[in-house]
Amino acid sequence: MDREAFAALQGDEGQALLAALKDYRPEDELAAATRLRRAHPPELVSAALAQARLRQRAVAKFGAQDAARMYFTPDGLEQSTRAGVAAYRAARFAGGGAEPGVRELADLCCGIGGDAIALARAGVRVLAVDRDPLTCDVARANAAALGLADRIEVRCQDVGDADVSGYDAVFVDPARRGGRGRIFDPEAYSPPLSWAVEVARRVSRAALKVAPGIPHEAVPHDAGAEWISMGGEVKEAVLWFGEGTGAPTGSGTEIPPVRATLLPGPHTLPSRGLPDPPAGPVGRYLYEPDGAVVRAHLVAEVAEQLGGRLIDPTIAYVTSDEAHVTPYATGYGITDVLPFNLKRLRALLRDRGVGVATIKKRGSAVEPSELRKKLRLEGPGSCTVFLTRVAGAPTMLLGHPLGTRAPVG
Repeated sequence: MDREAFAALQGDEGQALLAALKDYRPEDELAAATRLRRAHPPELVSAALAQARLRQRAVAKFGAQDAARMYFTPDGLEQSTRAGVAAYRAARFAGGGAEPGVRELADLCCGIGGDAIALARAGVRVLAVDRDPLTCDVARANAAALGLADRIEVRCQDVGDADVSGYDAVFVDPARRGGRGRIFDPEAYSPPLSWAVEVARRVSRAALKVAPGIPHEAVPHDAGAEWISMGGEVKEAVLWFGEGTGAPTGSGTEIPPVRATLLPGPHTLPSRGLPDPPAGPVGRYLYEPDGAVVRAHLVAEVAEQLGGRLIDPTIAYVTSDEAHVTPYATGYGITDVLPFNLKRLRALLRDRGVGVATIKKRGSAVEPSELRKKLRLEGPGSCTVFLTRVAGAPTMLLGHPLGTRAPVG
């Protein structure tokens, strides 16, 4: 879709087409396209159908109500922040945490405007900047469609030319995808992380969205780092600068806090600088820390909360002899601890009538999809199989989930 096609979608005829495709179903696309092209230009019908497909995909990120009114580009939807994560971060900027709220913020690399929308809804006035003209058109249309045009100013320019001196805060979401897929080197982001850090230091508050796989040593010394998961899936990491970033130590100095935040909730686990927990034998219960906890290197904090130990010094599974419930890890009752052996596992699951097995792995070279084919499962039962290492040895653990997550205490 180009700017001309998008502008046509904003007109009366384009809006009528989008309304006609409100209940779009992929299996009906050919019939719908044939019918609509009898009365409308083919190019406009194609643009409306593409938008209907994107709106349907966007429900997972933005919810049905907003997705039905918003506009998207394929890249813009792919790179946009999930609405729940954006709302959480906006609440932190607006004063929902310990930090004082900001009034005006510059959203650099704003994309189609997902974060700007969340910020505006939290009461923050936003300057949304992107260098791509079509992307800016879409962001501007989204602000208008959701009734936020008076709180979001969209400006089409290179973020390097944006003047942020009059703003309380900055949010930067660099592009982390290139022609060959995901970009893992922070200096290969567009713009590079070093540039975003330099901009962040010019204002009182800032947040930089980065890939969750960012090495801890790449986190600037004056930034806090937060890893965020939604529904058990790690979504992003954020580097926070400014007021409220530092955490006092016993010496009176400040160290940047590291935290893991799990959504919905939120449930936030801060670092306490604990040493690695000891390793020991597998107990009656196994706990799988949330991915954000693992990425934030906070397994020790979870192990202390659970009164547990690691099953291996290099594996992020915590074990305990008592059952606990925590939002930061999923618990399982363990029934079997065995050296890895395919024939023995297949025989054991067959004898127990297991037809459904959830296969998880940490520290194992075995691929769950290949193992599943070889197991040839049949029966009404279910089981969770862990492929891992215990005290350095390849091991398989069998068990069942303890139940839903809830806060300790």
